[in-house]
Amino acid sequence: MRRNFSAGIFLVLTFGCAISFSEAEARTPARPSPTPSNSGRLTGRLIVQRAPNFGSELFIRLSIDGKRAADIPRNQHYGGVLGAGRHVVTALALPNTQSRRPTSIGVTIKSGKVYIFTAGWEGDRLVLQPSNFYTPTVRANLR
Repeated sequence: MRRNFSAGIFLVLTFGCAISFSEAEARTPARPSPTPSNSGRLTGRLIVQRAPNFGSELFIRLSIDGKRAADIPRNQHYGGVLGAGRHVVTALALPNTQSRRPTSIGVTIKSGKVYIFTAGWEGDRLVLQPSNFYTPTVRANLR
């Protein structure tokens, strides 16, 4: 009788731990891994996502080093590989009915690292904030 009782407690504890670990894993934000380069160059990965309250009728025109990289509509993000070194990431909310200026941020890409930014609003100003998490969405079409 005692042996069956101990075995039952062991099973309950084992299943309880398994459930608790799977719940913790589900709450852990997704963290993308670096994308290897086919050319052998040193590269890092850049992700630009939208804040949940960015605006459903707005999209983000993203440029990197002065070249148009993507238009990011609702429920999408930009994901790309950049060579190691200094880059300038510029975002502009469109349609730009209030003649807002684009916002730019300098990023020094290190090989094998992932850089995540979230586009959002500070008052009426578009900002790119460094993020510690990535919310999986559809990848925007690259330009």
